[in-house]
Amino acid sequence: MSRYIDELKDAIRRLHGVESSHVATVPVKESFQEQTIWEGNVEVFELYDHPETDKLYAWIHETDDPNNLEQHVTVLHIHPITSPQLAVRAAILQEYRDRERPKEN
Repeated sequence: MSRYIDELKDAIRRLHGVESSHVATVPVKESFQEQTIWEGNVEVFELYDHPETDKLYAWIHETDDPNNLEQHVTVLHIHPITSPQLAVRAAILQEYRDRERPKEN
């Protein structure tokens, strides 16, 4: 198994408290106004004994933060998030909201 998948499985264990198995890799390209805003592979995992779902979407993306060059993204397969494409859209929206939120001192 690749180090990349192992790293995602560790993140799933840490963030969601369950074990998982890698099921598939799905290429996703998300565009807005004819510009690509995200392109990459989304890994699909089966979850064991999670109280809400049996599936999760995950990937790692680079950040601009020199102290934290990579971010692990995990999105549970819970309505309305029912595909890798919708997981990417939800993550993009959450990242945008986090950036727009006023910083606390």
